[in-house]
Amino acid sequence: MTSTDTPGDPSSASSPEEFEYTADPRWKQAIAEYADYASAQAAVDRLADAGFPVERVAIVGFDVRVVEHVLGRITTGKAALRGAAAGAWFGLLIGLLFGLFAPGFGWLAIVAISVVSGAVWGALMYFIAHLTTGGRRGFDSVETLEAGRYEVQVEAPFAPEAARLLADQPARPVN
Repeated sequence: MTSTDTPGDPSSASSPEEFEYTADPRWKQAIAEYADYASAQAAVDRLADAGFPVERVAIVGFDVRVVEHVLGRITTGKAALRGAAAGAWFGLLIGLLFGLFAPGFGWLAIVAISVVSGAVWGALMYFIAHLTTGGRRGFDSVETLEAGRYEVQVEAPFAPEAARLLADQPARPVN
C-alpha cells in the first residue's frame, strides 16, 4: 500500500483477499448495531457459519459503564469463614508441595496440618481485616463492565459481504 492510499480507497487493492489484517479502527466499518452483547455475538457466529472470515470482524461496545452488583451483607463471621476457606486452599497447596518430599504416608499428615493451619490463619486475617474497616464496607459486591450498545464492525473491503449475510437478521443497521 502506498502512502497516498487511504483506508476507504477501493483502488488501493484489487480484491478483499489482498488486504492484510490491521487493528487500525479506520479500516473498520460498522454494519450492524445491537442492544446486548449476546445478539452481537450471535451475528458474528452467523457470519462464521456462513464461512465469512471472522478474523476481519470486531464487536465494539459503546457507552461503557461500571456496574457494581451487591451480593449481600458481610459480617465478621462471614469474613472469618471466607478467610478460613481461602487459607485452607493455600494450606492445601503448601501441604502438597512439602508433602512431595515426605517419606511414606508422612505427606498426609503434612497436608492435614497445612490445611488446618491455613484455615485458622486465614480466618484470623480476614476477621481482623474486616474489623479494621470499621463498617465502611459492610457488603460484598462484584463489579462488571457493561456497554449500552454493541456494533459489529468489519474491515472495509469485507463489509458489503458481511452486511449481505446479516441482511435478514434482526438488527439496527448502521448508516
